[in-house]
Amino acid sequence: MDTIKVYGTVWCPDCHRAKRVLDREQVTYQFINIDQDQTARSFVEQVNQGMRSVPTIVFPDGSILVEPRDDTLSAHLKSFVQK
Repeated sequence: MDTIKVYGTVWCPDCHRAKRVLDREQVTYQFINIDQDQTARSFVEQVNQGMRSVPTIVFPDGSILVEPRDDTLSAHLKSFVQK
């Protein structure tokens, strides 16, 4: 995996916010709608102890952020790019 994956829903305001941060930082990502993808929904539930917490963002290095604040996501993106 070499692309950031954003697991979310189209109705989630936190998902829209996270996507705005990624867009602002000009980061390529794949958005996966867990309302339409059962495998993705199961993955999110597994990662989040049965909860459908979105956005769940998976980075190519295997790190995961769940419902991150803008500053947390931006800082992680900067550290990720510098690796």
